[in-house]
Amino acid sequence: MAKGGPGGSGRRRGQGELEAQVLVVLRQAAGARTAGWVQERLGGDLAYTTVITILTRLYAKGAVSRERAGRSFEWTAVADEAGLAALRMRKVLDGEADREAVLASFVTGLSPHDERLLRDLLAQEPGEAED
Repeated sequence: MAKGGPGGSGRRRGQGELEAQVLVVLRQAAGARTAGWVQERLGGDLAYTTVITILTRLYAKGAVSRERAGRSFEWTAVADEAGLAALRMRKVLDGEADREAVLASFVTGLSPHDERLLRDLLAQEPGEAED
């Protein structure tokens, strides 16, 4: 099922790892691509239905867009791996009642380097960090 793939170690990949691999494949594409195309690029013995499931989950998270192409869809990445991680972090935060406590706990758990980086990012003007 979800074994092998690029580098084919035969180990089972986790959902997050598959999502990241699908995003990498779509970001390398020169336009929208079908699930079959994504499946071919991933290699290994990944089932077509698994690719569809991953693409659908990424769509629900806002990490990919899709356009109708006949009876199927063509998919385009709208987020990279960092964007996907940020979407996951926002989902966790949105699921908590006390956002302030969650954020405070997160920040106090950061390394000094990461805390400085976060402070620098927060000090930037909106849109300044986008390149």
